[in-house]
Amino acid sequence: MNLYFRLLLLMVRGRFRGRLSIWDTSHVRFRVSPGDLDVQRHMNNGRYLTLMDLGRMDLMVRSGFWQRITDQGWYPVVAGQTITYRRSLQLWETFDLASRVIGHDDRWIFLEQVFRRDGTVVADAIVRARFLRRTGGSVPMEDVLELARPLPDHLEVPRWVTEWNEGSSRHGREL
Repeated sequence: MNLYFRLLLLMVRGRFRGRLSIWDTSHVRFRVSPGDLDVQRHMNNGRYLTLMDLGRMDLMVRSGFWQRITDQGWYPVVAGQTITYRRSLQLWETFDLASRVIGHDDRWIFLEQVFRRDGTVVADAIVRARFLRRTGGSVPMEDVLELARPLPDHLEVPRWVTEWNEGSSRHGREL
């Protein structure tokens, strides 16, 4: 229930916050609630991933991209992510989640999401996503990029992200 409330609050607040481009950075402020805690009494590692969904949603809604993809009958899916936890978040602490697109290749969109408490990085993640059609099948990257125009010149997927992506596609197949 906590997450549905946060999603509803995010959607309502998003209508009153400034518009963004899909290529901008979204910032969403959260507070650690009792339902976010694990047995160690700090924010559960899975909760970070769930809040990252809300950060991406804020970026898409405030940029108008969410409306464009739903009009097309598309929806985003996370196909891979890597996250590094640097510090713990404790009950009632507030923190910022920054979300931005860092680039794409011929199949994937890559996003960076960073959690900060008082300006200090608490956790940072890279997300690999793509778009699917409600009628079935995936959406070609050219179609996604056409909907996201104009494209910025400065986007370039870092080499380590490309290496992670290639490695994660092969990982586990031998098990």
